[in-house]
Amino acid sequence: MKRKELIKKYIDFFKLKKHKEIPNFSLVPENDSSVLYTTAGMHPLIPYLLGQKHPLGERLCNVQRCLRTQDIDKIGDEVHHTFFEMLGNWSLGNYWKKEAIKYSFEFLTKILKISKEKLAVTCFKGNKYIPKDEESKKIWESLGIRKERIKFLGEKENFWIAGETGPCGPDAEIFFWTSRRKPPKEFNPGDKNWVEIWNNVFMEYEKQKNGNFIKLKQKNVDTGMGVERTLAALSNLEDDYLTECFFPIIKKIETLSGKRYKENKEETKAMRILADHIKASIFIINDGVLPSNTEQGYVLRRLIRRAVRYAYKLGIKKITEIAEPIFEIYDDYNLKKNKEKIISELEREEKKFLKTLEKGLNRFKKLASQKKKLSGKDAFLLYQSFGFPVEMIEEEAKKAQIFFRREDFEREKEGHRVLSRTAAKGKFKSGLVGNNMEVTKLHTATHLLNQALREVLKKDIFQRGSNINEERLRFDFSFDRKLTPEEIKKIEEIVNEKIKENLPVECKEMNLEEAKKVAKGVFDEKYKSLEKIKVYFIGDFSKEICAGPHVKRTGELGEGGRKFKILKEESSSFGVRRIKAALV
Repeated sequence: MKRKELIKKYIDFFKLKKHKEIPNFSLVPENDSSVLYTTAGMHPLIPYLLGQKHPLGERLCNVQRCLRTQDIDKIGDEVHHTFFEMLGNWSLGNYWKKEAIKYSFEFLTKILKISKEKLAVTCFKGNKYIPKDEESKKIWESLGIRKERIKFLGEKENFWIAGETGPCGPDAEIFFWTSRRKPPKEFNPGDKNWVEIWNNVFMEYEKQKNGNFIKLKQKNVDTGMGVERTLAALSNLEDDYLTECFFPIIKKIETLSGKRYKENKEETKAMRILADHIKASIFIINDGVLPSNTEQGYVLRRLIRRAVRYAYKLGIKKITEIAEPIFEIYDDYNLKKNKEKIISELEREEKKFLKTLEKGLNRFKKLASQKKKLSGKDAFLLYQSFGFPVEMIEEEAKKAQIFFRREDFEREKEGHRVLSRTAAKGKFKSGLVGNNMEVTKLHTATHLLNQALREVLKKDIFQRGSNINEERLRFDFSFDRKLTPEEIKKIEEIVNEKIKENLPVECKEMNLEEAKKVAKGVFDEKYKSLEKIKVYFIGDFSKEICAGPHVKRTGELGEGGRKFKILKEESSSFGVRRIKAALV
């Protein structure tokens, strides 16, 4: 089965089950500061999972492009990917476990013709807050899944929550036997031949900051089915990189490197990492992110530089030569429209990195001339600051005849990882939602800022991205030069005047054509399928399409004598400026 065929079958199936298709959203989340990238199809649905009414109803489905980096060290095996497509269906307070499980089983066995003998399931074994999920087990048994194929696992495996707090619940995961050998009678979740292809999350709880769980206003079903893994399963392949989502890229790498896939274990791993990282980088750049040293841009920079390292390891001197098949595989996205920009950014970052590597080699030579032993700390500096893979450090140490133990490097790396996780808690502490009152106030402030920019700069300014947390807002907008101090002061004055006026903030639902007549915004593909669009009016000052959280009156932003203050104005990327601001 082909990729597009699988996606169509899935969407058509759930449409027959009275689901409405929602758009495939950007990899960069809107109105959610808790994550850098969209890691699941449910990210754009957070307000609706918490009880807000969705304009298309209570049953939804789509295919969503996703990006996850928490498993980056696992990239190189047969089934892990940084960028992937996720098929999903949702019930927002409508159906529950019985229907969700039956739909997933019917689609797999009736539409995709997968034998139930190749399927196994895990359910949640419970904890001190939430009971064991016997209900799901009984439903699976009623569908013909033998008890030997149903296992109960703990929170790590079968309880889903994106952050430290937010909507969550137990899940029932479906596994497929990938080996050509006959599947064993009893399911062993630790056997790598059993690969998860579908996850039904029963989202009925909200985890609070104090660690307690409370029941949500409504019971939601949130599901996910990986396109790449499912295609491999349907083709009786034990390797996702042999599917049409990856194999044309692998073939290009073979041609450029003169090496054969699966002939050498280390080279095969390098090919997979290279194919994965180039694909992910192309999609990230296509969604407006450029390499940088912070947040989304840092992730992109890391992926490109990692790709360059593995390309050179395979003897490929230009990573853009690998890109061509990706534009063909995913011709249903707008990649070709931005092809020139994407290739240009990849080339620019590759050149920058090669200069950094050269500096790193000079640093290594200096260390080697001074020491007989390379410490874990020195090795980690070469890895982190100059992009040296540990294999390259080992090779250079051997050439220079200085002592180096990989264990010292790994210990230093793990220590850094712990520190990074601790530092990241500030970003992820709000969990998936982050919609507390401070975030709500700052979100409303972005609307005031956007309109003030239009008035001061005398141009149609459009939002190109935003990120909001409890401390500050970050707002990217289309403009081609640095703002003057006078312009910044005037923008602040306008926003603070509108806060002082205590304007009402009202939401009106209208169809696309009506919204285009009254509101500012980029009316892209995601709005075409919506019957109703939310437009927020802030008095007569601002009219914007939006689905985020807002205060009822602008005066709430100035409570306690606070004022809107622009902290920084800088370039974000070509033709895009960035403002960081706060209520102080």
